[in-house]
Amino acid sequence: MNILLLGYGKMGKIIGELAESRGHHIAAKINIDNRQELENLDKDSIDVAIEFSQPDAAFENISWAIKKGIPVVSGTTGWLDRIPEVEKLTQDNDTAFFYASNFSVGVNIFFKVNKFLAGLMQDQKDYSVSLEEIHHTEKKDAPSGTAITLAEGIIDGIPRVQNWKMSDDSDITEQSVPITSKRIDPAPGTHIIRYQSEIDDIEISHTAHSRKGFALGAVLVSEWIKNKKGILTMDDFLSF
Repeated sequence: MNILLLGYGKMGKIIGELAESRGHHIAAKINIDNRQELENLDKDSIDVAIEFSQPDAAFENISWAIKKGIPVVSGTTGWLDRIPEVEKLTQDNDTAFFYASNFSVGVNIFFKVNKFLAGLMQDQKDYSVSLEEIHHTEKKDAPSGTAITLAEGIIDGIPRVQNWKMSDDSDITEQSVPITSKRIDPAPGTHIIRYQSEIDDIEISHTAHSRKGFALGAVLVSEWIKNKKGILTMDDFLSF
């Protein structure tokens, strides 16, 4: 399979190494310094684009590939207000777009555990819920996309919780999930959900030991997406 890497930072490099170790060919490695090379690429020689760039570059990168009819697997966070535009482009160009805030199989299992626990806690009004996420200092967006997905799972499961806000937000209320974002090296990613009451605390957490799990997930999805069409998610890939 011929893979175009849109974004070649730390994640892009790990993805490239894993893809090649699985017998795939990297057609091009595009970053901010050589983006002009996109126009010289033969779209027919690219099977899929894996996009792990920066929030301010993601929409342009994804749009370029989709308009060429190239399926895109994206893991960049911090640009999701433009997802509806990408979904329309995908439909108009009869290709595939796959987005996940986190490609780790373990994290996606954690998403399900989080939703299940939220359902159990919906009537337990003595408990307040909060979320903490820790990432390396090079991560630009806060909160992380994974933290937002977790917060949305809590909101879906507990009717009295209506939104999420950063923990230092002056407008935070009892109807909000407060998110604390920490940036500490070399942490690749920790997410903690806490339910606290005067009697006891309940806590679940996921800690990544390296970026390899995220990168491998992206490569596995890229292998799976061939010949598929439409808007796809980790639920489709894992058949939850």
